[in-house]
Amino acid sequence: MNTPSELKYTKDHEWIKIEGNTATIGITDFAQGELGDIVYVDVDTVDDELNGGDVFGSVEAVKTVSDLFLPISGKVIEFNSDLEDQPELLNTDPYGNGWIIKLEITDGADQSELLSAEEYQAIIG
Repeated sequence: MNTPSELKYTKDHEWIKIEGNTATIGITDFAQGELGDIVYVDVDTVDDELNGGDVFGSVEAVKTVSDLFLPISGKVIEFNSDLEDQPELLNTDPYGNGWIIKLEITDGADQSELLSAEEYQAIIG
């Protein structure tokens, strides 16, 4: 299972890369493996201010639909438009071209629930 150490993770299987006050968010390698072939990504929260834990979209796989939860509070500023035509990027490159959204982090957003790669690995076994 690929779990890059420079990223932070959530118990809901999202990853987050924080650079200044911007965060890039996607789903983990473990999550895409559990979901199977991803056929659609739905994000209609661009320009919305959301709290950590809020649903910001969903991922549809052949057999299931899974909600996507925001790791920390902020404003959704960008959706990866490549996913409209290539949702399978979540399967083939979950930490690279398969990123889902970019977030402008709220000042003072609580990051205490974010997990290190080691902590996330312990959860998924």
